Amino acid sequence: MIDLARVKEALRGQRIETPSWAFGNSGTRFKVFPQEGVPRNPYEKIADAATVHRFTGVAPTVALHIPWDKVDDYAELAAYARSQGVAIGAINSNVFQDNDYKLGSVTNPDPAVRRKATDHLLECVDIMDATGSRDLKLWFSDGTNYPGQDNISARQDRLAAALREVYDRLGERQRMLLEYKLFEPAFYMTDVPDWGTAYAHCVQLGERAQVVIDTGHHAPGTNIEFIVAFLLRAGKLGGFDFNSRFYADDDLMVGSADPFQLFRIMHEIVLADALSERAGIAFMLDQCHNIEPKIQAVIRSVMNVQEATAKALLVDHDALAAAQQAGDVLGANAVLMDAYNTDVRPLLAELRADMGLDPDPIAAYQRSGYFEKVRAERVGGQAAGWGA
Repeated sequence: MIDLARVKEALRGQRIETPSWAFGNSGTRFKVFPQEGVPRNPYEKIADAATVHRFTGVAPTVALHIPWDKVDDYAELAAYARSQGVAIGAINSNVFQDNDYKLGSVTNPDPAVRRKATDHLLECVDIMDATGSRDLKLWFSDGTNYPGQDNISARQDRLAAALREVYDRLGERQRMLLEYKLFEPAFYMTDVPDWGTAYAHCVQLGERAQVVIDTGHHAPGTNIEFIVAFLLRAGKLGGFDFNSRFYADDDLMVGSADPFQLFRIMHEIVLADALSERAGIAFMLDQCHNIEPKIQAVIRSVMNVQEATAKALLVDHDALAAAQQAGDVLGANAVLMDAYNTDVRPLLAELRADMGLDPDPIAAYQRSGYFEKVRAERVGGQAAGWGA
């Protein structure tokens, strides 16, 4: 029997981090379609993130990307976030947009370039200190395009050395989250191409180095929930970059391409009792909104994660375990499908009302006049976007 009060309490405590870059102009490598009302600086990005939290109630932190969100005073930025009702989340490094990184950043054959890249990662830890951030999130575009271009093993040695230097700089309550990506922009060989490579480096570094799973960074057909279960069992799952894809790293709204996959992922999280904040998993969005309204898209994404989580919480674990133990293949699958096919929207609407929120966050946002306000205010200057 499912305890709905327990389900609602778990959903009430859910935390989903929004990314500052989702509110700026971004798109594909072919075209970025600019929109009105887009933030022009990190303060305006935070204001948009705070708006998402105000209507959803479960998005109290916003991730920064350096240098896209570079400011003179990070303590002041953190104070502004608190005044808006949110806090600074993960600090994301950027060692992929500088011309010096054409042949790699921390794995570059040139020691001067490696030094520059590592110094940037150390700068990000300084920003963590100033903002109170717990998580340093690292993604490397490093790799090669042609066989023989560089020594594969030597590049792993260079990567390990840089990670060790940065890991040793972390404060006692800070963590390193290492992301991986199958391909792009390195097409022959990527230095951190999969969860196994990230896991191996994290094990070597220590307990405060953990793997972050970007749901778009896998080969077609990859069983992502297996990776989730494995890393949970090993104590090495540090967080998610939630998005959705049809082909590769599309960065579409989470749950838009394969909502069943998102449910299966959240089922493993619930099964391991890893949903609450005490479990330490950072549930972050990592999306780019090119043709859809940005704030509404982020709100919708938060709602998609909530819906998948609610369905996962409705799985009858006792019935599932009994069917599994009895070797009842169809019965076990039916337990999962019964939960997945449940319409949880009335449950979430009731929960939002209990939390003093509008049951329909999208409609509430549309009525709020926030977009009309920022569209009028944010005229002139440079709209934030990739590289700004």
